[in-house]
Amino acid sequence: AGKSTICDLLDRRLHALGRHTMVLDGDNLRHGFNADLGFTAADRVENMRRLSHVARLFTDAGLITLVSLISPYAAERQRAREVIGEDRFVEVFVDAPVEVCMSRDPKGHYARAVSGSLTNFTGVSSNYEPPHSPDIHLRTDRIGAEEAVDMILQSMRDRKLLLS
Repeated sequence: AGKSTICDLLDRRLHALGRHTMVLDGDNLRHGFNADLGFTAADRVENMRRLSHVARLFTDAGLITLVSLISPYAAERQRAREVIGEDRFVEVFVDAPVEVCMSRDPKGHYARAVSGSLTNFTGVSSNYEPPHSPDIHLRTDRIGAEEAVDMILQSMRDRKLLLS
């Protein structure tokens, strides 16, 4: 859908504005911090629990914390909002049809999921509960990454999370 691409671009734009950020990318964290977790429902819940608390720590330290990951369960997204704080949490739904995601597949996840070597993969062999009312809804099959980042930055300004 473009989560990492948008997150990386947003990170660069925030740095250009003189803001201090921390990026928590789900894929990268699964290589170390969450290496003991797979993709079962229980592991996904634990993944979100850990990332929510780490994001809160970085946010408490004054960093704009950008979290880029698949978060398939509405209840876990709500728990993350509660842990991080309603006033500091912005839910961005990066939305594209699964066919578009499969055609892009920069990390090879969809190819692995279709071949069966990656099980419980969201959109292929595991369900996704779309947000009913995300703070920002990005339809990345219709807009590019630059426009998506502009929308996020404007939302941050509107919510007084980013002044200037």
